[in-house]
Amino acid sequence: MPSTSPQTLVRKPKVIAVSGGSGSGKTTLVGRLRESCGDAGILVIQLDHYYSDLSHLAKEDRDRRNFDHPQAFDTDLLHRHLAALSAGQSIERPTYDFATHTRVEPTVLLQPAPVIILDGILSLHWAEIRALCDLSVYVDVDDDVRFIRRLRRDISERGRSVEGVIKQYLETVKVMHDTFVAPQKHVADIIVSWMDYNSRAVDMLAGTAKSWLAHPGEFSQR
Repeated sequence: MPSTSPQTLVRKPKVIAVSGGSGSGKTTLVGRLRESCGDAGILVIQLDHYYSDLSHLAKEDRDRRNFDHPQAFDTDLLHRHLAALSAGQSIERPTYDFATHTRVEPTVLLQPAPVIILDGILSLHWAEIRALCDLSVYVDVDDDVRFIRRLRRDISERGRSVEGVIKQYLETVKVMHDTFVAPQKHVADIIVSWMDYNSRAVDMLAGTAKSWLAHPGEFSQR
């Protein structure tokens, strides 16, 4: 009689994708959502860590790359990692250094969680990524507000100069936003205005996440 290998029962995580323009407040919204639900049971994945590694290029060539175009991301790796987490498997998430535009050590071991949040400007751009998501959110903020927020962030957190941030915004960021980011509104389940702290949006999303945490989905076999 042939032997059969044991099957492992795994709860399929719920995946939330949060998208929106650079400086729209996506990460702040995700942080408030996580605070409201508590850290237990929620895993946040930053899309920024899935920029393609440019260590093979000279520094000046890296600086000229368009980092707001979908092709700047390693979507194959992102899809594999998100699919693995959805199947209950751990991943080794890359670590991206914004100052050098390269991947650096160490990688970060991420374990699957009941609720997974993907946070990034193009989280809803790729159909294959959207297919893995249970809820999609677009954070909507006026262009001038987003630019000011991006300017402050890139100077304080990413080692950029004022001139460099302005040049990048005018040459690539704005046109990429209009071409690739803003259209994600049309595929989002929910559009959230985040000109200031939006407590109703946080409460609504937290309510959904808490219900998932309290009543996980059906078991699947693998």
